[in-house]
Amino acid sequence: MRQMEFKMERMGLLQVGDVLPVTEGKLPTSYYYTLGQAFAMSGNYKFHERLTSREGTVISVEETPKGYFVTVEFDE
Repeated sequence: MRQMEFKMERMGLLQVGDVLPVTEGKLPTSYYYTLGQAFAMSGNYKFHERLTSREGTVISVEETPKGYFVTVEFDE
């Protein structure tokens, strides 16, 4: 299992247990991922860190001083 963290702009969009699709975006030297219909976004990942799953399960939603963060688990 692989876990990734995504940044969300507002609370209440997702719940623990939600299964969501993930869309991959490409930058010149890295990749980023969008969760669901733009509910949350990942940081940038290098080629060797690239995600192969296209669906993940939300395992936590947290509010921190830096914003809202979602942890998603993938079958990898």
